[in-house]
Amino acid sequence: MIMNNYIYSFLDEVIPNPRCELNYNYDYELLLAVMMSAQTTDVRVNEVNSILFSKYPTLKDLSKANIDDIKKIIKPIGTHHKKASNIIEISKRLLIEKDGIVPNDRLYLESLPGVGRKTANVVLSNLFNEPCIAVDTHIARVSKRLGLAQEDDDVLTIEKKLTKKLEKDSLNKMHHQLLLFGRYYCTARSPKCDECKLHDFCKYYKNKKIP
Repeated sequence: MIMNNYIYSFLDEVIPNPRCELNYNYDYELLLAVMMSAQTTDVRVNEVNSILFSKYPTLKDLSKANIDDIKKIIKPIGTHHKKASNIIEISKRLLIEKDGIVPNDRLYLESLPGVGRKTANVVLSNLFNEPCIAVDTHIARVSKRLGLAQEDDDVLTIEKKLTKKLEKDSLNKMHHQLLLFGRYYCTARSPKCDECKLHDFCKYYKNKKIP
């Protein structure tokens, strides 16, 4: 618990007001944005979505969109053929099955094309304040470096360990803090170790200092 409290304190210091960096105005926009963010950056997703959601401003518009036009718009984010198909299919299913409303229902969310556990966790956390932590490459890297997970742990194992080790009412905030810390401070290459106060827990830092 001492280690966790120290981590809480430092993350509150460097990232006091964490937030999702994907832009959205409606619940379905967040769902689609998170689905689209696989294997790309939030910055690129925001760039293409500013065009996509302006041209197709409603869920109904998206459900009837020309798939080739969507492919053209979202091409910069990669795997655009599959993601374009997912956008239209998710839009149709939400309209037909849920009256256009994104539900607080993990099983349903994970039944949608392109939506896995990580995407569902992000949506449930941000839209419904459910205590979820979505493990991406940044969170996995930070967790392993700080000894919150083992080097060979997969994302589901890391999620379970973090859920067990961290306080339930802090999971949502810690999700964003760990992600942003990994994205801007504890980066894969050239992490900002000089600005970090977690050296006592960091395996990366200790190994780096070994001659």
